[in-house]
Amino acid sequence: MVFVLGTLLEKMNSLSTSDHSSVVSINLFVALLCACIVIGHLLEENRWMNESITALVIGVGTGVVILLISGGKSSHLLMFSEDLFFIYLLPPIIFNAGFQVKKKQFFRNFMTIMLFGAIGTLISFIIISLGAIAFFQKMNLGLAIGDYLAIGAIFAATDSVCTLQVLNQDETPLLYSLVFGEGVVNDATSVVLFNAVQNFDLSHISTSVALQLVGNFLYLFISSTVLGVVAGLLSAYIIKKLYFGRHSTDREVAIMMLMAYLSYMLAELCDLSAILTVFFCGIVMSHYTWHNVTESSRITTKHTFATLSFVAEIFIFLYVGMDALDIEKWRFVSDSPKTSVAVTAILLGLVLVGRAAFVFPLSFLSNLTKKSPYEKIGFKQQITIWWAGLMRGAVSMALAYNQFTRSGHTQRHGNAIMITSTISVVLFSTVVFGLMTKPLVRLLLPSSKQLNRMISSEPVSPKSFIVPLLRNEHDSEVDLDGQNVVDIQDSEANQGDRNVIRPSSLRMLLRKPTHTVHYYWRKFDDGFMRPVFGGRGFVPYVPGSPTEQSVHQWQGEAKH
Repeated sequence: MVFVLGTLLEKMNSLSTSDHSSVVSINLFVALLCACIVIGHLLEENRWMNESITALVIGVGTGVVILLISGGKSSHLLMFSEDLFFIYLLPPIIFNAGFQVKKKQFFRNFMTIMLFGAIGTLISFIIISLGAIAFFQKMNLGLAIGDYLAIGAIFAATDSVCTLQVLNQDETPLLYSLVFGEGVVNDATSVVLFNAVQNFDLSHISTSVALQLVGNFLYLFISSTVLGVVAGLLSAYIIKKLYFGRHSTDREVAIMMLMAYLSYMLAELCDLSAILTVFFCGIVMSHYTWHNVTESSRITTKHTFATLSFVAEIFIFLYVGMDALDIEKWRFVSDSPKTSVAVTAILLGLVLVGRAAFVFPLSFLSNLTKKSPYEKIGFKQQITIWWAGLMRGAVSMALAYNQFTRSGHTQRHGNAIMITSTISVVLFSTVVFGLMTKPLVRLLLPSSKQLNRMISSEPVSPKSFIVPLLRNEHDSEVDLDGQNVVDIQDSEANQGDRNVIRPSSLRMLLRKPTHTVHYYWRKFDDGFMRPVFGGRGFVPYVPGSPTEQSVHQWQGEAKH
C-alpha cells in the first residue's frame, strides 16, 4: 500500500513539474511575442527591418540564450510541430488574406496571378527537382526519387507573409497585388504538389504515373476551391435566413469564425488543399456573409481576423527562429559541415534559377495581353517580383519536417542534412533577401512623390495600376453615422462596365476576357446569388435592428 502511494506521489510530482515547465515556456513565449510587437513598432520607419525579420532575429537570439543556459541540450521553448503550424497558425493568416482582399483588383489580375502562382510554381518545382536529382545523387545523400520531388515542392513555396510585410501596397500597388496573389496561390500549389507526390509510388515513373500526378493535382486544386466557395455560401445563407443579430451579435461573429475554420479542417480531413479552401472561403464570406451581419459585427470581424492573422505571423517567425538552433539536428551533420554548406548553396542557387525561369517569361506573356502601359509589368517590376519571391519561410520548414522527420526527430544522415539545409535557406533568404528588398524597391521603383504625380496626371479607372489590391475597408463601408455608403469607385466601375462593348466573337472574348467575365458575373450575381445568399443591397433586417435605418435609407436613395 505504501509502495503504491509512493508511486502515485512520484507520478503526480512529475506531472506537476511537466505542467509547470509548460506554463513557464508559454509565459516566456507570450512575453517574446509582446517584445516583437513593441520592437517592430519602434522600427516601423526603418528602411531595412520589418516585423518578420525582427521576430526571426529575436527567436534566434532567444535560442542562443536557452542553448547556453541548458548547457547545449536545447534551444527552444516549444518543439516545432507541423500540426501546430498547419492547423492553428496558418488558417487565420490565409483566411484574412482572402477576407481582406480587394476582389475586383484580385480578379482583374487573376490570369497573371494564376500564371505566376500555379504555372510558375510548377516550373520552379520542375527545375528545383531536376537540379536536386542532378547534384544530390552525386553527393550520396541516400535520398529516393520521392525525396527529390518533395525537395522541389518544399523550395517552390515562397514566403508570402514576409513578402507582404516588405512591400507597401500604397507605393507599389500593382507589384503588391501580383506578389500577394501569387504568394497565396503559390503556397496552395506547393502543398498540393507535395501531397500529390506523397500519394504516388514514384519508384517506377512512367507516362501514366505522370498523367495521374497531373490529374491528381488538378482534382485537388479544383475541389479545394469548390469546398471553400460552398462553405462561404453556406455561412452566408445561414446568417441571412436566421439573422442572429436580432438577439446577439456574438453569435453571428462566432458562426463566421467557426465556419471559416470548419472549411479548413474539412479540407484537411478530405486530404485537399486547406490553404486554397480557406482563402476562397474568405473571399466569399467578404462578398456575401459580411454584408449579412450587423454593423457592429462587421467592425468586430474585420479587426478580429486581422489581429489573429498578425499574431500568427509573428508567432511563426519567432517559432522558426528558435527552432533553427535545434542541437539534435545539427549534431548529425557536425561530421560533414562541407556537405551541409554545399547542399545549402545548391538549394539557394536552384531557388534563384527556378524563380527567374518563370518570372521573366511569364511576365512577357502577360504583357502581350495588356494594351495599357500602366497594366504591363515593367522590367524593373519584374526584377522586384523575382527578388521578393526568393524568401522561404514556415511553409518550407513544415513541409521539410513532414518529409524528413518523424515526430520532429530524424535519425538518418541524409534527412538531417536536408533539415539543417532547409533551416539555413530559410534564415539566409528571410534575413538577407528580406533586408535588401526595401532598398531595392526604392532603387528600382518610383518614390511616393513620383507616384503621386503619376496618379494626379492619370485618370482613375478600374483598369488603372494605381488601385491597390488590398484596402482597409470593404466594398461597402460604414460612415460616421453608422450608415452604409456605396463605394464611388464601385459605382464608376459598374458604369464603366455598362459602356464596354461586349465581344460578339471568340476573338473579342480572348482580347477582353476580364471585362466580359466580369460583366456576365455581375448579371448572375445581382440576379441570383445576392437575392439568395445576401450581400450589398440585400441586407436582412427586422424592426428595431441596427441595420433597419441604413436599409431604409438605401431603399430611399434607390427610389430617387
